Amino acid sequence: MIPAFTRPAGERLGSLVALLSVLLAGGCLHRHRAPPPLSRRKPVATPPASAPSIVQGEMGLASWYGHPYHGRPTANGEIYNMYALTAAHRTLPFGTQVRVHDLDNGRDVVVRINDRGPFVEGRIIDLSYAAAKALEMVGPGLATVSLEILNPEVVSGPNAVPGIYAVQIGAFRNRDNAERLQARAAAQFSFVMIQSFDRGDGMYHRVRVGRESSIEAAQALAARLRAAGLAAETFVVRLN
Repeated sequence: MIPAFTRPAGERLGSLVALLSVLLAGGCLHRHRAPPPLSRRKPVATPPASAPSIVQGEMGLASWYGHPYHGRPTANGEIYNMYALTAAHRTLPFGTQVRVHDLDNGRDVVVRINDRGPFVEGRIIDLSYAAAKALEMVGPGLATVSLEILNPEVVSGPNAVPGIYAVQIGAFRNRDNAERLQARAAAQFSFVMIQSFDRGDGMYHRVRVGRESSIEAAQALAARLRAAGLAAETFVVRLN
């Protein structure tokens, strides 16, 4: 073998270039190693299912109710207690926990949905007397509020009960008036019913149309009912 220092300069230069190429190749493989498969990466943390979420853009007026409803059955079958922290909402599932935030005075109260209402345009929740007192709105009667759901799994979780929605087109103390509206609606639409309830100062009869599987479908039905001249004011309400 010819010692390296006795080799021709061109041959020594070729050996150095070859050695340098090997070292660079090894370094490149280390720096640009392919990333591990996605299944082996650490999963990104997600918020727990119980994390609060805001009802989609729901801001509006809160009202409250006490007598003559106190002691009468609510929509979910409970007996209404005006001194408990409960509320009525048209579409949230029964059992939904809602934080009601008064946008005027900054006060909050947490209520449980156990009833349906309010059936007045612009109002989004009907509070018990105790909840209204906590917001200091008993005197004024109304308050501008925002709603926050505290147990969203009841609304949209994997075990949430699918909603069934109808459109209320009228409420009457005289049942004959309710039956006349029912007959007019039944000539054009399916699933027209009268639901009667004792408010404490007499019987009321609500005319409701449809059995829709989503709020969006019920809203579309409400638009058709108004276009048909069956109601100037409609309310989408969850039946279950």
